[in-house]
Amino acid sequence: MTVVYEINTLVWLGELGGRYGRRVTLGDVPAEVWDEVARPGVDTIWLMGVWQRSPAGLAIALRDEPLRASFRDALPDLTEADISGSPYCVRDYVVDATLGGAAGLAEARSQLAARGLRLILDYVPNHVAPDHPWLTARPHRLVRGTRDDLAGAPDAFVEVAGQIYARGRDPYFAPWPDVVQLNAFNDDLRTAAVDTLTSLGDQADGVRCDMAMLMMNDVFAKTWGDRAGPHPAEDFWPYVIERVRAHHPDLLFVAEAYWDLERALQQQGFDHCYDKRLYDRLRHEDAASTRAHLQSDPTYQHGLVRFLENHDEPRAAAALPDAARHRAAAVTVATLPGATLWHEGQFEGRRVRLPVFLSRRTQEPADEQLREFYGRLLPAAAAVREGDWRLLTATGRPDNETHRTLLAWSWTGPGSRHLVIVNHSDAPAQGHVPLPWPDLAARPCRLTDLLSAQTYDRSGDDLLAPGLFVDLPAWHTHVLSLA
Repeated sequence: MTVVYEINTLVWLGELGGRYGRRVTLGDVPAEVWDEVARPGVDTIWLMGVWQRSPAGLAIALRDEPLRASFRDALPDLTEADISGSPYCVRDYVVDATLGGAAGLAEARSQLAARGLRLILDYVPNHVAPDHPWLTARPHRLVRGTRDDLAGAPDAFVEVAGQIYARGRDPYFAPWPDVVQLNAFNDDLRTAAVDTLTSLGDQADGVRCDMAMLMMNDVFAKTWGDRAGPHPAEDFWPYVIERVRAHHPDLLFVAEAYWDLERALQQQGFDHCYDKRLYDRLRHEDAASTRAHLQSDPTYQHGLVRFLENHDEPRAAAALPDAARHRAAAVTVATLPGATLWHEGQFEGRRVRLPVFLSRRTQEPADEQLREFYGRLLPAAAAVREGDWRLLTATGRPDNETHRTLLAWSWTGPGSRHLVIVNHSDAPAQGHVPLPWPDLAARPCRLTDLLSAQTYDRSGDDLLAPGLFVDLPAWHTHVLSLA
């Protein structure tokens, strides 16, 4: 099971520099820091934001007063030196020299590999910076406009070197001011995407593809209409992924994906797609909604990425300020099938979401209780998620409906059996959870909670019918190993 740990590379290296009293690059991160990164249960590191950022994009950001206001909200003592530009306004897929360049990245990958960790990096398929070399050397790879377009919609088009280009966008929001739109229907752009991703595959073990659904034929046609040109017979991602995997058959493809297009992107070649629906349900909806989401077929579930935060979302400690609810949601995402995404700072309870434009963040005291909880959860989840996963159903008495707030699932591995139960509600819940292992009949069983070390001795017959009786306070959980 893939477990990803996202690191904001620029901020992380800057803080390491303060810790060690010297400039730290990817090539000379101390060994003990890589040991810290190699947390139990984590097998993949996402170094977010290693590519060359755009000076032109930075200049646009510096002129954007609402954007600067958001920077000051996150970093009250903001200085202009703290604004480095967006890592998703890529000028070129070359590791920024201030981070250690290509040699530094190669050393970082080597250090991760020595600890059994894979490396994934960003790929931004939809747009490039306004000073990207393609705007002058390969303009046909981009969506073009006219002077009438520029005059009529100056927020949606930009002039660069005498040419008019469309600004990058998705179909539901205003254009992004600092990027220029690539043309997913252009044959030469598709070839260039294959070449770029093949190069990334030389440097990393996987790619996280930003807003991947924007390049799908139907979505792109809806966004750009006739400006994109003829509708290709083959979709963008099947064309690209098949050719990249001819060079890197094991390259991990992770899609940032929304709008219920996760299944379609899996079918087009992605290993994993963001599970934003689960995120929203855990934050805003009830147990019935979450249970319905988990009834999807196992193949689809294994291709999802479960998360409580990432650089685009509010910090989990702020979005889920009730500590018990936070822990319950964390147990859920950690023990479901599919990939898990953790975000640097999440384990320590950081509450301030840092705009990706910034190279420095405010100091926040660590939540030691939360850190200790995650220190137990990660190795427990690694032990649990082996073998076959199965969603279970809790039962209860007619006069006690609280069992409906209990979410439960089992994992059956070679020589291991685990059970997870989550009370997804703000009130106590009681019910029975029948276990799916018939051979428990007529034998004594011991259940050990991997988070609390508490043990429960039960009859195997009772565990089968009526099932394990649970009585959980609001937002409490069991992560049980059965012997």
